[in-house]
Amino acid sequence: MSLPSLSKVIEELALEPHPEGGFFRRTYVAPVTVPHTALPQGFGGERAVASAIFYLLERGGVSRLHRLRSDEMWHHYLGGPLTVVELPAQPLGAVRETTLGPDLLAGQRVQHTVAAGTLFGAAMPAEAAEPYALVGCTVHPGFDFAEFELAERGALLETYAANSQVRAWIERLT
Repeated sequence: MSLPSLSKVIEELALEPHPEGGFFRRTYVAPVTVPHTALPQGFGGERAVASAIFYLLERGGVSRLHRLRSDEMWHHYLGGPLTVVELPAQPLGAVRETTLGPDLLAGQRVQHTVAAGTLFGAAMPAEAAEPYALVGCTVHPGFDFAEFELAERGALLETYAANSQVRAWIERLT
C-alpha cells in the first residue's frame, strides 16, 4: 500500500490546524457523561467519559508542550514515526521519550498513554522518510479546551535550568 499524500489525508479526514501544531479533527465524544462531583479536583464541569481525535504531524513538525487534566492515549495509524516527549516532574529528572510508529522490531510502539497532569509534546523528525505521521488521541475523561494548558517557555527554562536534556526539548517544543 502506498502512502496517500499529505494534502489528500488532510482533505479526506477534514483536518484543521491545531493550536499546539499539526492538524486534527474530533471524531468522537462519548454520549455518557461523568458528573462534576465524580471528577478529580480541577475539572470545570461534567465531562464526556471519553473523546477522540485524528492528529497529524508533518515531517519536522511539533506538538507544542502542553498539559491535560485527563489521561491521553496515542495510537499510531499511518505514516512515519513521531516521538512523544514527557517532561519529568522534578527539575533534574529524566525526559521520557516514546516513539510511536509501525516498526515494532525497531522499538516503536503503536500505542502509548500519557498520564493526566504530565507536561508533554511530540515531534516528527525532519529527516523522516515519510512526509507525515497520522495518529489518534483518545482522552478520558473527555477533552475540553477550557482545561488545556499550553506551556510557557520562559518559566520552564527557569524551572529546568540545570537539566540540558529537558532544556533542549523545551526549546524545540515551545
